[in-house]
Amino acid sequence: MDSLTAACARMLAAGDVLNALNLVALRDDPPALALRGVAMARLGDYSRARDLLELAARKFGAHEPVQRARCVVAGAEVALAMRQLDSPLHALAAALATLQARNDHANALQARLIMARRFLLLGRLQDASATVCDIDTNGVPASLAAVAELVQAELALRSLHMERAHTALHRARAAADQANIPALQAEVAAMHKILLRPAARLLSPHEDKALTLAEVADLFSSTALVVDGCRRGISIDGTWLPLARRPILFELIRALASAWPGDVSRQSLIAEIFRLHHPDDSHRARLRVEMGRLRKLISPLAQIEATRSGYALVPLENRNAVVLAPPIDSDAAALLALLADGAPWSTSALALALGASQRTVQRALADLQSNGQVHAVGKSRVRRWVSSSLAGFTTILLLPSVLALK
Repeated sequence: MDSLTAACARMLAAGDVLNALNLVALRDDPPALALRGVAMARLGDYSRARDLLELAARKFGAHEPVQRARCVVAGAEVALAMRQLDSPLHALAAALATLQARNDHANALQARLIMARRFLLLGRLQDASATVCDIDTNGVPASLAAVAELVQAELALRSLHMERAHTALHRARAAADQANIPALQAEVAAMHKILLRPAARLLSPHEDKALTLAEVADLFSSTALVVDGCRRGISIDGTWLPLARRPILFELIRALASAWPGDVSRQSLIAEIFRLHHPDDSHRARLRVEMGRLRKLISPLAQIEATRSGYALVPLENRNAVVLAPPIDSDAAALLALLADGAPWSTSALALALGASQRTVQRALADLQSNGQVHAVGKSRVRRWVSSSLAGFTTILLLPSVLALK
């Protein structure tokens, strides 16, 4: 690397993008192409950045494996920013192995963080945690240390480990201040605000109370039986029973918990769950079948007793039953939560993150677009969906997650 490219790299590390770009804007040698790609990514022109980084990687070739691996890592970060979540990870994994073998610890850490952030977007929290469980930020640039702590903080928040989240955010703020990069400091500040905003609502027959993430964590650590409408499951004493793939059973337990300690009439359950206001004997028989399935499923946690008019939930050991409702009262809450980060998402990336078909996501997006909640940018295969940030509350509990509570 000559003096100009070295100076450009230092400016990019310090966040001085425009002056860095001026130093290499007219050069087409591989190091300059790579730095131009990084600069264009910082300016938000991801398509141009991707092309420049791919060209730089080809020009470096197999005889310069470290430089080529660095280009692959930078390209993977651009793909993450573009929400290209369906691209294979084998190229990034190979680049990570090359960087680790050549003792390039900083860029190897960058590769692992990109993997972890991609897993977070896909809701694969256990994979994200395994990717960053043994990272060492000693001796790496402060900006990279701040990103590592932000990843740890998001993992802790998604798992409702509040003490770990506070510790990671404190370290992230210190590292971001040391790096003195405004965009990074703003990202740390935005995550701090998540702690203060309402994340869910506690429903009872007499009130609808907003809860922060810390209050939600306290609720889960209590002795109550919690019917979680955000992640669609039941929690008690650290035991998590997911019901996201059994919507009828979840709607039944939520209706029973909402009426606790009272009961719910059969007529009301049929109208609410099956959307039928004039039931016949077949509908009442179906309700008995679904209630039997629910009884068997939750038998270690609670009982369901038949009353004169309907059914009542009876938690074991005289516990309370509470219902946690999402901050967004919408069937598309998880979709809105993904779009709330302000990044442009493709339909395929949204479908991959939600674990749904593209056709299902397209129908939901069309409904949201008709209501003015999202809008499309571009056409055909380059179409991306964007939503303005949802102010006033945090959607972190609505993001896709496959990690069970512990």
